[in-house]
Amino acid sequence: MYSRAEYACGITVLTSSEADAEAFAVKIADEARRAGAGFAYLFFSMQTFDAHLLNAAMLKHAPGLEVVGCSTSGEITPEGIGEGHAMAILLPAKNFTVAAATIENITAAGMDTIVEEVDRLRRQLAENTRGKTGQERFAMCLIDGMSFAEEKITAALHWALDDIPLIGGSAGDDLKFEHTVLISDGKVSDGTAIIMLVSTDVPFSIFKTDNFIPTDAKFVVTASDPDKRTVSELNASAAALEYASAVGKNIAELTQNGFASHPVVVKVGGEFYCRAVRGILDDGSLVFACAIDDGVVLTLAEARGMVETTRTKFEEIEERLGGIDMVFGFDCAYRRVDAENRQVIRKMSELYQQHHVIGFGTFGEQYQSMHLNQTLTGIAFGRRPKESVLPAAAE
Repeated sequence: MYSRAEYACGITVLTSSEADAEAFAVKIADEARRAGAGFAYLFFSMQTFDAHLLNAAMLKHAPGLEVVGCSTSGEITPEGIGEGHAMAILLPAKNFTVAAATIENITAAGMDTIVEEVDRLRRQLAENTRGKTGQERFAMCLIDGMSFAEEKITAALHWALDDIPLIGGSAGDDLKFEHTVLISDGKVSDGTAIIMLVSTDVPFSIFKTDNFIPTDAKFVVTASDPDKRTVSELNASAAALEYASAVGKNIAELTQNGFASHPVVVKVGGEFYCRAVRGILDDGSLVFACAIDDGVVLTLAEARGMVETTRTKFEEIEERLGGIDMVFGFDCAYRRVDAENRQVIRKMSELYQQHHVIGFGTFGEQYQSMHLNQTLTGIAFGRRPKESVLPAAAE
């Protein structure tokens, strides 16, 4: 099954749930020609699509289209929240100019490498937009969700970008937590990150939202392995036992569903940010989805209404932009798990449809200098400025 959606800002979205990479690539190529698109995001579920076949089909049928993308843990399509899809988001060249680069071997990549790459992209974008007026810039990143390197990459990118706002998401693998992949430069890879600088005359606003507030229950990390994001002791006690006691469960009940509904938060710069627990090891250690270290103070969080908090955020953005045309969203896969736990998944899907949210389920989200969990980050676009909506002959 295929679907197509086009928005006033010029962005077009094609969605497929049929595991036919060749046919989908043909449709993307045709749409790119029609829309005058030179750049496309490609997000896909590995349970339905083979990344190598999809990449090869794109090279064959749309060789002139620059494509970047990654594997997902669920998708947000024009029809709402789903899974098992491939989705292409095409940016029209007359309204969007993109400069993109791949950072290889991100676990070993140093700050200098990342800064040099960003500086090169800034120069490239400035050259490609010379003479254009009314342009604003933002940056987007996609990162291997099993690299354990998101914090380092995000912090380095934010520092190098200076005043350019940054948002992004970590690739997923349908909640298997085994292997994620990215597509860029005509190749399929892992252990990489993609950075994109975008210049546009379409008004936009980046944002983040979550639905958890801190409780009085606190933990101090007293033994951990930061490289593996594991914690063996909380408050000088076995980590799993201490956590289970705080949430009122026994260790056998510590499942993915339970972790999604009972995250912890850490306070940074006066704000609380979620640190999701991803799993439990045989020795009782907890595996986290964000950076962790000895001495970090964690606070158990409790949920408030996911639907209401998300709706409020969209209303704030609508007021800021004078209306939302579409939203490019990076939605933590655990938010979906928690929404299912609380039986609000249908309401969330309807809310995303209402506000034209397009995106995918991530293994972590990036917002400015932070790598986050259980958060929706993204960029909302308004409608194109009136002066840019001109008859073709007058452009």
